[in-house]
Amino acid sequence: MNVRRRHISAVALSAVAALGFGTLTACSSDSAAAGDTGSFDVVASFYPMAFLAERIGGEHVHVTSLTQPGQEPHDLEISARQTAQLEEADAALYLKGLQPSVDEAIGQSPIATKIDAAELTTLEEHGTEVGHDEEHGDEHGTEAGHDEEHGDEHAHEDEHGHDHEGGDPHIWLDPVRYAEVAEGVGKAFQKADPDHAADYRANTAALVKDLKTLDEKFRTGLANRKTDVFLTTHAAFGYLAERYGLTEEAISGLDPDTEPSGARVKELQKIAKEDGVTTVFYETLVSDRTAKTLAGDTGLRTDVLDPVEGITDHSRGEDYFQVMEANLTALRTALGAR
Repeated sequence: MNVRRRHISAVALSAVAALGFGTLTACSSDSAAAGDTGSFDVVASFYPMAFLAERIGGEHVHVTSLTQPGQEPHDLEISARQTAQLEEADAALYLKGLQPSVDEAIGQSPIATKIDAAELTTLEEHGTEVGHDEEHGDEHGTEAGHDEEHGDEHAHEDEHGHDHEGGDPHIWLDPVRYAEVAEGVGKAFQKADPDHAADYRANTAALVKDLKTLDEKFRTGLANRKTDVFLTTHAAFGYLAERYGLTEEAISGLDPDTEPSGARVKELQKIAKEDGVTTVFYETLVSDRTAKTLAGDTGLRTDVLDPVEGITDHSRGEDYFQVMEANLTALRTALGAR
């Protein structure tokens, strides 16, 4: 409904004229550009935020995602057309710290309703796994000091310029934290579009209930397992590991494109042998080359553990819940859960 109709700046109009009006990959079936839909227009930074907006907003919202399906969210650079769409949106839903260009564009936009998911739950430091291994090192048979020796390899500001100093942004992979974010988004929608507040409240409650069910599936599904340790190419699963008493050992840090050092590879080979690891996980949006190399060197198999940063034809499901349940199945197999 474009609650606050505003004038687009001359610069933005020029950019749109040059590029032509068009939609980003919208999560809804409506193909109209943000600001032109007659609905409450929400621009979401990437899939986990767009999914929340769709589930909570229901029929009252038009959701436009800044990140195309199949695009690695960490690498997104905002275009002039996307900047213009932000200026016409009623709300922006994003996760500060994951996509610097999105943070900058939303920070400079005149949107009144800016919803930062990072402020709706508690972020923690992951990626080095130091704190987690210190707490569970003896229990898992791993050395708590593993990652202290190699902490610089997994620094929160990596060579690609991705700045995660505010904490690990991958909160949606913990259903409990994701539910906290959902509740905050629901309240923000209710405030920004009070005419549909009752529906937003009901939709939020239904989504939170589904997330609690998913949490219970993970708790029961992983309860009886042979090992707690799993290897991944990308340190995206720190919150999930923490929630269910697991230990994630990542080949790379929080940035999926970072190449591991030789020392880190040798360390992971030792961990795999000592902790009965069977599988090296890789993800759908990033090359599996590193995972397959490590697996080949250690006699392990490979499988997908999807960080659900986007849904493509290669995803093991059509939405967040289906892909997360596929992740649970993969983890159960890798950890020897009965």
